[in-house]
Amino acid sequence: MNFHREPITFVGKVNLRVQNLARSIAFYKEVIGFKVLEQTAMSAILTADGKTPLLSIEQPNHVVPKQGRTTGLYHFALLLPKRTDLAKIVQHFMEIGLQFGSSDHLVSEALYLSDPDGNGIEIYVDRASSEWEWSNGEVEMTVDPLNFSDLLSVGKKQTWERLPDETVMGHIHLHVSELRKTEEFYINGLGFEVVNRFGAQALFISDGKYHHHIGLNTWNGVGAPTPPTNSVGLESFTLVLSSEEKKSTIVSQLKEIGAPVKEEMGAIITTDPSGNRIRLIVRQSG
Repeated sequence: MNFHREPITFVGKVNLRVQNLARSIAFYKEVIGFKVLEQTAMSAILTADGKTPLLSIEQPNHVVPKQGRTTGLYHFALLLPKRTDLAKIVQHFMEIGLQFGSSDHLVSEALYLSDPDGNGIEIYVDRASSEWEWSNGEVEMTVDPLNFSDLLSVGKKQTWERLPDETVMGHIHLHVSELRKTEEFYINGLGFEVVNRFGAQALFISDGKYHHHIGLNTWNGVGAPTPPTNSVGLESFTLVLSSEEKKSTIVSQLKEIGAPVKEEMGAIITTDPSGNRIRLIVRQSG
């Protein structure tokens, strides 16, 4: 099952603010393996396959560094198509001396790092969904050590060149100020379902029984403030919807719960209770 295509609602593109555009472009091209799809003096759109935007970066006027203990991005997560791809990027990171974290989540194997501005990044590969364990409607996930010797055994004598064409934005994980109203917004408003409650401080939600399209946590503190609009971090992220009918339904649901809704450049813009901006777009066929 592909959890990042119609009729499932999924994260399409993440939009970040950075302090130094040239530095960020170099990092995302040389370290991560993106290609530049479009570029202006103050922004760039990055892609894996040469046509699908996955990440945009912009350098705002009077930009300030990433603010601590606020809402916003915890990490965005790039989903690689094959385990050998993850093995190859591990070797690449080791060869260039990059520091990174790692974890085995049962449903996936993941690497963790940050860009030059401190924006969190996960790069991961899923295990087959038939191997995921479900109990009472929740998928089992954990934070176990990654078995590097086993992982690297599948990628021997292969070199990392760039992100594979089939790379997608697998999920996004957000810092939020609280969970009750946040859950109402994402479940009753956007139509996701809860698939895992990680204690009292984190919530994982998805569409179509994926292990998660969005993670939500209060690890920066309950009541954490929204960062300034000119600070490094998350500008917005895009949710891709399968039809105009689905978009209309979601807009109605958002209005029913009192969430803000406006139209901007062909997209519907809404904001979660913690100030995280979301763009709703309909996937164009062809």
